[in-house]
Amino acid sequence: MTDVVMPQLGETVADGTVAKWFKAVGDTVTRGEPLFEVSTDKVDTEIPAPADGVLSIILVTEGTTVDVGTVLARIGDGVETGSEAAAVTTSTASVAAATSPASPTATSASAPARAGNDEKLSPVVRRLLAEHNLDASQIVGTGPQGRITRDDVLAAAAASSAPAASDTVNAQGNAGSLSPVVRRLLAEHNLDAASIQGTGPQGRLTRKDVEDALASGTGAATSRDEVRIPFTKVRRLTAAHMVRSKATSPHTLMVKEIDFERVEQVRRTLGATFKAREGYSLTYLPFVAAATVQALREFPHLNASVGDDELIVHGHVNLGIAVDLDTDGLVVPVLHDADDLSVPALAAAIRDRALRARGKKLAVTDMEGGTFTISNPGPYGTLLTGAIINQPQVAILATDGVSRKPVVVTDSFGGESIAIHSVGLVALTFDHRAIDGGYAARFLARLNEIIQTRDWTAGL
Repeated sequence: MTDVVMPQLGETVADGTVAKWFKAVGDTVTRGEPLFEVSTDKVDTEIPAPADGVLSIILVTEGTTVDVGTVLARIGDGVETGSEAAAVTTSTASVAAATSPASPTATSASAPARAGNDEKLSPVVRRLLAEHNLDASQIVGTGPQGRITRDDVLAAAAASSAPAASDTVNAQGNAGSLSPVVRRLLAEHNLDAASIQGTGPQGRLTRKDVEDALASGTGAATSRDEVRIPFTKVRRLTAAHMVRSKATSPHTLMVKEIDFERVEQVRRTLGATFKAREGYSLTYLPFVAAATVQALREFPHLNASVGDDELIVHGHVNLGIAVDLDTDGLVVPVLHDADDLSVPALAAAIRDRALRARGKKLAVTDMEGGTFTISNPGPYGTLLTGAIINQPQVAILATDGVSRKPVVVTDSFGGESIAIHSVGLVALTFDHRAIDGGYAARFLARLNEIIQTRDWTAGL
């Protein structure tokens, strides 16, 4: 018999949410195939089965948050009976309580333990309970020894903000209890649970049911009232990271106008061939990325981080590319050893990371080790973006919109004329503790020179 446990997805990750099971009890599983999906503060990822066999028992249902190392399920030779699973079930009693409906019986059973643990509530939990006028004794904690966590309170707050929806669903008998993840999604998008068909056990609403409803446009609430949307884990993490960065680094912004005409000519002449071969368009971003990593080799103090009264200059360029997750925040997957990649390879890697980020398929290793970051709001036609540094790095480059503009060009004889070129701004935000303005200005000048003079046809 093999235990399936909540994995350690990163050094600072203490817990995770079981977002989805890909197998049901009794299904045959093969070692290495996706078994369940985990959602953490840092990443959503699929976890493979640790062994061959039959999924004998699932101890943690979808939408439940548990600590790293918690037994989630067992893989054996067949489905376990109640007596065979008793030992594991007893050891995970707090998990079972968290996954059961918030019935009066469940509440009263957990109340004595909760009453004795009120003094152990964290300041954040106490504040959230007061803000949402919630009673701690009515919330089943999913933390160690049943302790109430911040997410437990937020889930309860989201549920209490839409009682009619959950009551209607329960009255219909087609959903049972809604998981914290489902409640959060319903609250975030102002959806009516009663209008969504559940596909889980006993018609219970699953995360996929809500996501499918969002994609199809069904389930929208008709009310025009004010909607309060609790921050998701990713949104809270993004906010905290940005505030910490501003408090840590003296941010300085420097902007350079770049003439992208040489790149534009390559995109015009080879873009159709590239798209036919690769299946996607050739954008400006891989060219900017290639020029950036080349310039960073010449200006290595920008490919660095600040340590204890020292500048740590990194030997490899691990390029982070900021990916927007709509209203859920930002993630920054990393292209390791980006200075070894060609323009087509960079284009493929950037597309791969963006698709996996939005599809919640990134691994923790995809998020680690970044040394410099590019943020690319340019496709939306932005003029100038002062991005916030991705700590502990010392700089971030924002690439804004490129448009056709009249420019002065000089021929080989020194004569000047007006021409229409593709022009855009790039903005470097840097940590003034690490470098000074002159160093940043020379980097941008070199970046501009590379973009305007490099032979971009190579490899395309």
